[in-house]
Amino acid sequence: MNAEPLVNHFSLHLKELRKRITIAFAAVLVASGVAYLFAKPITKFLVAPLFTSCPQLASLVYTNLTEAFVSYLKVSLLVGLVVGFPVILSQFWMFIAPGLHRHEKQLARTVVFWATFLFGFGVCFSYFAVLPRGLAFFMSFAGEDMAAMPKLDAYLSFVARSSLAFGLSFEIPFLMVMAGKAGFVERSYFSSKRHYFYIAIIVLSFLLAAGDVMSTMLLVLPLFILYELGLLVMKIFGVGH
Repeated sequence: MNAEPLVNHFSLHLKELRKRITIAFAAVLVASGVAYLFAKPITKFLVAPLFTSCPQLASLVYTNLTEAFVSYLKVSLLVGLVVGFPVILSQFWMFIAPGLHRHEKQLARTVVFWATFLFGFGVCFSYFAVLPRGLAFFMSFAGEDMAAMPKLDAYLSFVARSSLAFGLSFEIPFLMVMAGKAGFVERSYFSSKRHYFYIAIIVLSFLLAAGDVMSTMLLVLPLFILYELGLLVMKIFGVGH
């Protein structure tokens, strides 16, 4: 059997994949570069919930000479990932689009839109709803015998991890639809094993909220709704019977 056509076909797919990855990477890089120009006001925006939860805290500290610079780079990269997320999804869709039927392409566009929306909503939910309550809980341990002196890098890393974790957690419907569309999991499986997934959601939420019961509840309830929404979307589009 002549393997040359197969090799050429694989080579074309590899070039296409390299192109899509390069575009996605460039989008994140450009967005991060632009974000670095505004690193200070962005950092001030991210630090605001901490000062709100602990009014007596005047400033953050950094103990290494390069810590502030590296922290600004992390903030810029976080913004770059959030801003570049739609581009990453669109490039993924453009890579798989040639192998899809027309109605599947329309479904893919819908999924990309909702995946982007859910990711952004998760990031916003983390910042505006969960982060203030979580910070208030952690800063409540400060008192006469203990002074809170949060480090700039540690705090920004905490915000970045929380934002990305919540953003990705809100992708549950997207992942369910994709798993069903690919034929990996049937919708009946998600439905019949609902109680196991609910337990997993509770455990994951508890870990993401670092043990804060209130923050855990704030994450658990939306994720339950999103799980059921994922089942509804699969039913509407006839994905994973």
